[in-house]
Amino acid sequence: MGKANRLFIRRWLPERDLVVVADSGYSARDLLHACQHLAKPVTVITRLRLDAALYEPAPPRETGQMGRPRLKGKRLPPLTKQLSDPKTGWQSTTIIWYQDQEKNVEVASGTALWYHTGKPPVAIRWVLIRDPAGKFDTQALLCTNLDIAPSQIIAWFILRWCLEVTFQEVRLHLAVETQKQWSDLAIFRTTAILFGLFTILALVAHDLDQQESFSPRCAPWYLKPLPTFSDALAKVRERLWRTSELFDTSSSDHEGKQIPVLLLDPFIQTLGYAT
Repeated sequence: MGKANRLFIRRWLPERDLVVVADSGYSARDLLHACQHLAKPVTVITRLRLDAALYEPAPPRETGQMGRPRLKGKRLPPLTKQLSDPKTGWQSTTIIWYQDQEKNVEVASGTALWYHTGKPPVAIRWVLIRDPAGKFDTQALLCTNLDIAPSQIIAWFILRWCLEVTFQEVRLHLAVETQKQWSDLAIFRTTAILFGLFTILALVAHDLDQQESFSPRCAPWYLKPLPTFSDALAKVRERLWRTSELFDTSSSDHEGKQIPVLLLDPFIQTLGYAT
């Protein structure tokens, strides 16, 4: 999210609370500071390095004090030290992890000033997440809104996985970012249309699943508990080909022999998964 995009979104939705969840590529102090200091701030949640330089807030300026105001206070121990510090207030909690699975984790949180020479200081709430079972490495998140609860920060960050999967699926199956137009404006328009098509396909597939539940297509080495977008796309294609008159090109039944059902069904299913 660049500066222009951030201002556009805030201008379009001036009264709405905005929360931006991003990967570590957006963990930039300039961006976070700008979002935090808008007239109506935009909350940003992203990853934080465990060795990030964290400080206490700058002490209040004394009456008659000369010189430039301080930007930061005392240096705090890095988050790597928090991991082994017995004084760290770890709390056990159950969260909804990826694939809607419940997972027991331990969480610690606090507030600090993230600062680097030459960069504006950013007030953040940091959140440490560790797995008692040791199945994943301890992770750190930051949030530019200090009043958000750690559990909510984690829940919002996990939602990012759905967005990443969406971008992957529209690239793979709907050719987003591979359009052949010469005009940038044409690419912008078709990208929005393709994302709209993704939504329509997902909604139609959901409706078809409610009418007649369908199972995902699995490989012998990979079992899928739920249908993916490729399954949804194949199901919608199959329904259109079987029921829509748009694909009836013969004017009468006697122009050709009908394909036997035992041959037609596998043929349609195979074409449904072709990209």
